[in-house]
Amino acid sequence: MLTENKYHIPVLLEQCIQGLNIQSDGVYVDVTYGGGGHSAKILEKIKSGKLIAFDKDDDSPGKLFSDKRFLFVNHDFIYLKRFLKYYGYTQVNGILADLGVSSHQFDTPERGFAHRYEEKLDMRMDKNQKISAFEIINTYADSDLADIFFHFGEIHESRRLAVMICTERLKNKIETTGQLAEIVRKSSHPKNAGKNIQLVFQALRIKVNNEIEALKMLLNFTSEVLVSGGRAVIISYHSLEDRLVKNFFNFGNFEGQAEKDIYGNVKTPFINISKKPLTASEHEVLNNPRSRSARLRIAEKT
Repeated sequence: MLTENKYHIPVLLEQCIQGLNIQSDGVYVDVTYGGGGHSAKILEKIKSGKLIAFDKDDDSPGKLFSDKRFLFVNHDFIYLKRFLKYYGYTQVNGILADLGVSSHQFDTPERGFAHRYEEKLDMRMDKNQKISAFEIINTYADSDLADIFFHFGEIHESRRLAVMICTERLKNKIETTGQLAEIVRKSSHPKNAGKNIQLVFQALRIKVNNEIEALKMLLNFTSEVLVSGGRAVIISYHSLEDRLVKNFFNFGNFEGQAEKDIYGNVKTPFINISKKPLTASEHEVLNNPRSRSARLRIAEKT
């Protein structure tokens, strides 16, 4: 029996399920289990198959599923291949990933993801890891901070912002989300302040959780463990992620450079099912604002 969890509304749910093209006896992996919304729908579609779900967040209440077809792995999906092998699976029929931070994580002040709360800087998905946003903001050199803000937040004022952070932390440690947001606000042009705060928090979260490298690993895994005809269904929330997914599905690499065989065909392990990213309807955005920036891409293993 499934235990309902209402703390997180699954984004683009029907499009994801259709994209997976679920076979009743297939093996599927939800690498970002969260509240279990997507997983619950997958379980409705399979009969003799299996659903394996990953989530490294110990606070994930979606672990309350109780079903012989369901297996929960409380670890990061970077260990996907290791655990599949451990449980006796070499290939699967579908992989689903929702790369966003859950509403529960954003709405839990002590997790330090949201600047609207005055809480200690943290942002760790896995609370057992050592490095949090606090250590990065208070110990990294200004050049390293500037790189983080520029590459992961695409902030043009990244150098000025990094220098100001380093100047401020000489006076007092920057311990809270509110302190950091105020520094960003002071260092930004008034018309850019709100956006820059969002981008700084995004960049820090990506760095803390090593999200870009984890996504690259996941994409490589999809080409290795999906059966021919299996589907990869991935929801991203910012251009850095979406660009990687798009390039990998189109070209089989992250640079977006076409490699061709001797006949001039582009070498890629996938066929794009969604030529363009699918987005949420106005109705879904109204009911779940988190879906506004979601971009869904679907590809099939050749």
